[in-house]
Amino acid sequence: MALTIYGIAFSRAFRSLWAANELGLDYTHVPTHFMKESKQPDYLAVNPNGRVPAMVDGDVVLFESMAINLYLARTYGAPLRIDDPVDEARAVQWSFWGITELESTLLRAMFTSLGLFGEEADPAKANETLNKGAGRALTVLDRHLDGRDWLVGGNFSVADLNVAGVLNLALSGRLDLSPWPNVKGWLDRCYGRPGAMKTLEMARSASR
Repeated sequence: MALTIYGIAFSRAFRSLWAANELGLDYTHVPTHFMKESKQPDYLAVNPNGRVPAMVDGDVVLFESMAINLYLARTYGAPLRIDDPVDEARAVQWSFWGITELESTLLRAMFTSLGLFGEEADPAKANETLNKGAGRALTVLDRHLDGRDWLVGGNFSVADLNVAGVLNLALSGRLDLSPWPNVKGWLDRCYGRPGAMKTLEMARSASR
C-alpha cells in the first residue's frame, strides 16, 4: 500500500506534506478538510480524533504531525533523518517545544491578523498577542540560532522542518518576526527549500 497523507495543506497537515515533499516521496494526498470531512466515518476509521493530518504507510497508521514527520525521517532518510541518538533526541525536544511553546499563541495571532473564525482583522493586536504569548519562546529560539544555520547538527533536518512548520502560522498570518532576526533568517533558509516551496503552493491552492 502506498504512502497516504490526509489533510489539506492549509492546516497542520502542511508539516507532513512538506516532509514528504522534502524527502521526494511518491505519496497519495487525500485533501481532507479539518472541519466537516475529518468528522466523517471513513476518516474516523483512520484517525478517531477527527483531526488532520493522518498518515497510512503500509501497515503503519499514525496521527499527529510531529509523530508522522519523525517516522518519515527515520524511515526514509536524507535529508531529514538524524542518525546520532543525542541529536535525534534534540529533534524530538524541539518538535515538542514548537507545539507546547508556540502553536497556540501563533494560531490566535494568525486568526486575529487575518480576521478568521469570527475575529476582526487587527494586525497590531495580532502582533501584541505574539509578543505577549510567544515572545519569550522566540527569544529562546533566536539565541539558540545565534551562530548556527540549523537547529541540530550542521544540516537541515526534521528538527528544522517541524519547528519551521509550526512557524508557518506566523508567516501565513503575516506576523512581525523582525525582533528575532536569527529566527527570521533561519526561516528564510527553511522556506527557500524546494520541498517547502512546493508545499506552500499546495497551501495557497487549498486556501482559495
